[in-house]
Amino acid sequence: MKILVVDDERDVELLFRQRFRKEIRSGRLDFQFAFSGEEALRLMEAMEQKAVLILSDINMPGMTGLELLEKIRTQYENPPPLVMMITAYGDQQNRDNAKRLGADDFLTKPLDFSLLKEKLTTLN
Repeated sequence: MKILVVDDERDVELLFRQRFRKEIRSGRLDFQFAFSGEEALRLMEAMEQKAVLILSDINMPGMTGLELLEKIRTQYENPPPLVMMITAYGDQQNRDNAKRLGADDFLTKPLDFSLLKEKLTTLN
């Protein structure tokens, strides 16, 4: 399963690679990383929308995760990838905005990797 992780914090890549080491090594999960909304859109074009799941931070400089979500939902409808929003701010307004824009799920930081693994297993 191809997963695109979008977060302006660069240490997120190392964290995901450590937490999903077995799944990456076995080929079950293939992570790509973008460090801005703009970079995520370029990667999606290059991947020809082969990402099955996008995990995106909400609060990023430049294009926010919510703006990215809106672009994904309007530009990639055939079929739309699953999008989970991740944020340190679990407030109801962000949740409502994410759901309104078409987010499939909403996770809060610090990320519960056991819960994320469980969610990814049900998608696989």
